[in-house]
Parts: sequence; C-alpha cells; structure tokens
Amino acid sequence: MKKFWSILGLCLILIVLLAPVALAEEAAPAAPAINAGDTAFVIISAALVMLMTPGLAFFYGGMVRTKNVLSVIMQSFFIVALISVQWVLWGYTLSFGTDINGIIGGLNFLGLNGVGQTPMSDTSTIPHLVFMVFQGMFAVITPALITGAFAERMKFPAFVIFTLIWATIIYDPVAHWVWGGGWLATLGVLDFAGGTVVHILSGVSGLVVALVIGKRKGHGKEAMLPHHLPMTVLGASLLWFGWFGFNAGSALAANGLAASAFVTTNTAAAAACLSWVASEWLHHGKPTVLGAASGAVAGLVAITPAAGFVGPMSSVIIGLLAGVICYVAVGIIKAKLGYDDALDAFGVHGIGGTFGALATGLFASKEINPAGNNGLFFGNPDLLTTQFIGVVVSWAVAIVGTYIILKVLGMFMKLRADNDQEVSGLDITEHGERSYAQDFLAGSQMMAHSSLAQHSAVGTQVGLNLK
Repeated sequence: MKKFWSILGLCLILIVLLAPVALAEEAAPAAPAINAGDTAFVIISAALVMLMTPGLAFFYGGMVRTKNVLSVIMQSFFIVALISVQWVLWGYTLSFGTDINGIIGGLNFLGLNGVGQTPMSDTSTIPHLVFMVFQGMFAVITPALITGAFAERMKFPAFVIFTLIWATIIYDPVAHWVWGGGWLATLGVLDFAGGTVVHILSGVSGLVVALVIGKRKGHGKEAMLPHHLPMTVLGASLLWFGWFGFNAGSALAANGLAASAFVTTNTAAAAACLSWVASEWLHHGKPTVLGAASGAVAGLVAITPAAGFVGPMSSVIIGLLAGVICYVAVGIIKAKLGYDDALDAFGVHGIGGTFGALATGLFASKEINPAGNNGLFFGNPDLLTTQFIGVVVSWAVAIVGTYIILKVLGMFMKLRADNDQEVSGLDITEHGERSYAQDFLAGSQMMAHSSLAQHSAVGTQVGLNLK
C-alpha cells in the first residue's frame, strides 16, 4: 500500500509540473510579434512617400507660367489633406477591407474600425496602422499626378469634387483588385509598388481630362514655357528621394527585398535620365535640364511595378528603354496628335507605367522574389499575358470611369475656367494670390497705365467740350 501511495504521489507531482507545458501547447497561438526595425522602416518610408506629393507640387509648379504656379502647387498640397481624410473615413476599407467577390473591400474598416497597433495578419511584423498610413500616401499622390494634365485651366471647386469621386470609385477599387486580394491579384498580376494602380490610372485619366476640358487658350499658337526650371529640378530630386520609400518600402520590412528594390529604383532612374537626354540631344541638338529631370521620373515610373521582382541588370534595361519610349511619347507623338497634356502626366506616367507593367512580365524572376513569378525571359511567357490583362483593365477603368465622372460633374458645375480667367491666370482668379512680387508690380503698373489713359481720355474729351 505504501508503494501505491508513493507512486500516486509521484504521479501527482509530475502532473503539477507538466500541466503548464501541456496547456501552453494546447493554447491559442500567440499574437504575431511587431518588429521594431520593420516598423521604423515602413514609418519612414510612409513619410518619404508623403514628401513626394509636395515634391510633385514643385516639379509641376516650375513648369507652368507665373500666373498659374500657385494654383498647381495648391492642387497637390490640398490633395494631401483631402485624400488623407477620405482614406481614413472610407478609402482604406474599400481598398483593403474584407474581400467581396474580388471586386471591392468590405466596410469592416470603416473609419479605421479595428485598425490598431497590432499586426493585421500572422505574417505581418508591423502595426496595422502603419500599413494603413503607408498605403494612404499612395492614395494621396495618385490623383495629384493627374493635375499635370489639366494644369492652368480647371476650376478649383471642380478639381476638388472630381478628385474625391475619382479616388473613391476608381483608385480604391483597383487598389483592391491588385493589392487587397481582389480578382487581378488572384489572376496573378504583379505590381510591386503601383505601375497599374498609381501610374496607369493617373496618366490615362489625365489624358481623358485634358481631352474633355480642351486645350489651354493659345495652345499651339503661343509659347507656354516653364517659368522656373530650378524649381522643377528641385521637385524631381524630391521625387527621386521619396521614391525609395515608395518602392523599397513596399517590401513592408527592412530586409533583403527592400534593399533589392532600393537598388533597382535608383538604377532605373539613372539609366532613364541618360537615355532621355541622349534621345533629346540627338533629336533636337541640345540636352536640356527639363529633359534630364523628366527622364529620371520616367525611369522611376517604369521600375515601380517591377522594383521588387527584377535584378539590377534588368533595371538598367528597363530604365534605358523607358527614357527613350517616354521621350518619344512626349517629344514626338504628343506634338503630332496635338492634345494638351500640359505637364506630360500621360506621356510620363501613363506610357511609363504601361511599359513598366509589361516589362515586369518580361524580367520578373523568382530568384529575386519567391512570392512573385518568372517572366518571359526566365521561362514563363504566361506572366506577360497576365500583365497585359492588368494593363488593359487599368486603361479601360481609367478611360470609362474618368469620362463618366467628368460628364456627370459637368451637369452640375463648371469644369473649366472661362477665357478671361485663363488670361488673368488661376492664381488670382481662383485663389486671390500671386506668386512673385513682380506680378504685383506688373499688375500695379498696368492698372496705373490704364488709369492714366482713362484720365487722358477724359481730359481730352473735356477740352473738346470746352472748345
């Protein structure tokens, strides 16, 4: 009996000691851990992407005439505020909410409900809020890119309503299709950081706006030269700098894939700058500063969908081809067709994004990113077909959706400034401000001359009457 009680006591002791281990094994898995390095990296990347929109304001602002520079800067700056609020209220949930039939995100994240400080999934190492704000900066810059197409002629109230509607019914659904688990993602379309979602949508939509509201007054008859190229180069430099957050940050972790995307981004931008300048030099006989800045942006656009799927040598080829292709679109085709894409939003972003999406289907390699796919040059021609489908869908949505928005909006409000407002400039007619002191002086001198002329005419008439 004593032996029995001894054995029983020993069993009880073992049960007490081993029970916590067994319970721990049967308990629910622990919540995914947040990685401080990844979190810091993506937060900084989000800040870099935010900086791109003010950079775009400078890039575009330097290319317009002095009487419109504030209106162009205001459009980009105001979009940061407008879309930041839209994204929090409903834009994020439409893009990344629970998938509904591959078409749209559900309303489970409406007003950021349930979007907090914990990771959004078991594989994520950053807080859900960080992912949300990083993606929000993409939503901000995309409609800002469109403004380059209709610069110097769209009324501010129409611009505000158009931007809000466009972001809601065009950007948010397509972002869900590609990045939020929608049908294009299921199909296998690769877009690392926004070739289809950002650049094709914005560039093609910009062309539609430019065609619907018409050319600027005097287009093709008078020179409409950039008023401040140093400002444009500053803007291009800020875009290049911010683009590292745009592309490398899309790895969503401080890892080797982010490093690879960083290198391919810089390399493609540099290669496109070289090829654009060379093309312009051969075609026009002089290399221009504007061409160098435009070429770098074209390379950044083209590498965006491919940045996390291709290697450095592929990025060189993509950049070199992007510089030539976008130069031809801007410097030759636009002049022949005669449309007024004022600041080349379509020629750089629409064409560059299209080429980049297709180039991803050529150069993507699973050795660079196992989560991606191999392209045509790595033994898989099917990816090029898939990428082509993604391009066609993006073009179709941008064309049809933008056209419908403009036509409906035009039934309720004026889209375009009238002739007198265009002649005076949108800075003064839409915002009541001028950018430069000489504009005030010139305006004062004109008013003084007008007043003197009126007094002179009155004096002459009085003298005649006296006679």
